[in-house]
Amino acid sequence: MQAHDLTESIRQAVVAAINSQTPLQIQGGGSKSFYGREPQGKVLSLLGHQGIVNYHPSELVLTARTGTALSTIEQTLAEQGQILAFEPPHFSSTATLGGAIACGFSGARRPFTGAARDFVLGCKLINGQAQVLSFGGEVMKNVAGYDVSRLMVGAMGTLGVLLEVSLKVLPKPAVECTQVFELKCADAMSAWLELSKKCIPLSGLSFEQNTLYVRLSGTEKAVKSAKLTVGGETLSSDEDFWRDSKEQQLDFFTAADDLWRLSVPPAIPEIALSGEWFYEWGGAQRWLKTSESKQAVFSTAEKLGGHAALFRSRDRAAELFQPLPEVLKKLNRNLKTAFDPQQIFNPYRMQKDW
Repeated sequence: MQAHDLTESIRQAVVAAINSQTPLQIQGGGSKSFYGREPQGKVLSLLGHQGIVNYHPSELVLTARTGTALSTIEQTLAEQGQILAFEPPHFSSTATLGGAIACGFSGARRPFTGAARDFVLGCKLINGQAQVLSFGGEVMKNVAGYDVSRLMVGAMGTLGVLLEVSLKVLPKPAVECTQVFELKCADAMSAWLELSKKCIPLSGLSFEQNTLYVRLSGTEKAVKSAKLTVGGETLSSDEDFWRDSKEQQLDFFTAADDLWRLSVPPAIPEIALSGEWFYEWGGAQRWLKTSESKQAVFSTAEKLGGHAALFRSRDRAAELFQPLPEVLKKLNRNLKTAFDPQQIFNPYRMQKDW
C-alpha cells in the first residue's frame, strides 16, 4: 500500500470514530501497554504503517513511520555507525518508533546526550478533527511558535495519532567501557556528583546493591584518559549490564512489588521511603520497589522538587502519575481539548478525568 493510502486509511478510521463517538486505543507493538492507566476504546493499530521515509546519514537525520520497529531503525543506523542517542527501551521485540516517542522513555545516556524530546525534529499526525498536520521538519532550528513535535513526546497518544517522526541521530561512540566501584549509597552519591563535574566522556551513571557503574563513551584516546582519571575496576560484561538495565531485565525489576519511577534533583540524598532502590542518571532517576502508599510517594516526590509515576502496578485504576497543580491541570486540559475536542484518543490513559 502506498504511503498516501496508508495515511488515508488511518484518517478514515479516525473520521468514523469521531462520527460515532467511539474512543480509540492507539496501538503499535503493544510493548508499553502496561504503562499508564488501562487502555480503553477500539484498537487503532499502526503496525501496518511502517517504513523509513528519509535517512540522511551525513546530515544525522532520520524520518520514519511510527509503526516501524525500533529494531529495524537501530539496525539501519548501526550499518552507518550511528545510534539513537537517547537509548529508548524496547521492553519487547514488537516495540515501535511510535510507542517509544509517545511514552518518551530514555536510557542511561539521557543526562549526557539528551532525552527523547531533545532529538525530535518534526512529526506528522492526525488530530481529533481528522486533519493530517505536519510540524517541525528535518533540521534543528526550524520552529516558529509552539514546538508541537516535542509536545507529542510523552503524551501517550492522547493528543493525536502520530504518523511520522523525524529524529536527530548521533555517531556511535568508537569505544565504551564501564568502571565499577564497591561503595555505600551515600559515598556513591558523592562520587557521581564529583564525576559529573569533571570533563570526562560520561554516558552512564547507575547504582545498585552497593555497586556504582560508570560508563565512558568516546574516542579511544578520550576513554583511555578518562579511565585513568576515574579509576575502579573494569566491568567485562558492560554491554549486558546496560542492556539489561534499560530493558528492566536485572534482578531488581523482577519482584512483584509496585515499581515506582521518581525524577528528582540528582543532589538529593537518600529518600526516606522504605523499599529497594535502583539509581540511574546520576541520581536524577530513581526506581523504587515499595509497599508505601501512593499518597506517601507522591507527597515525598513533590516536597523534593520532583515527581513520581507508578510505572508498573497491578492496580491501574487509581492515580498513577504525580497529581498536577491546578494551573498545570488546566493547561493540560486545554491542550487535550485543542488537539482532541471529541476526547476520542486514548481516553483516561494518563488522567482519570480525560
